[in-house]
Amino acid sequence: MKLSPNMEDYLEAVSLCANSEGIARVSDIRDMLGVKTPSVTGAVKALAQGGFVRHQPYSGIELTAKGRRAAEDVKKRHAILSRFLTQVIGVSPKIADMDACKMEHAVSRETLEKLHDYLHKQTGEK
Repeated sequence: MKLSPNMEDYLEAVSLCANSEGIARVSDIRDMLGVKTPSVTGAVKALAQGGFVRHQPYSGIELTAKGRRAAEDVKKRHAILSRFLTQVIGVSPKIADMDACKMEHAVSRETLEKLHDYLHKQTGEK
């Protein structure tokens, strides 16, 4: 299953909303994304069918290993883009976060790697 930008957003939200046991609640995801409960339920069902999450109704949503890898990839893309927008070209953090959310789904691997390398050269990080 190829993840759509929408499904990537749901995976990222599951990851960000997960509690210390790794369980996210539908209501927390709904509130984070500003969508209706049936939208979350439908997305979670599709993600479960794709092997990205495990979900038992009324007991929460848990990322599988496959889902964790995909969610971490989305979060990494978002972080690189947001950091570039704020630190290099001076976009405000709020706007950078919103723009990074849109850009993270479309930017190529090559561009992300170049941005990552550029940011690390600028800060002297490894």
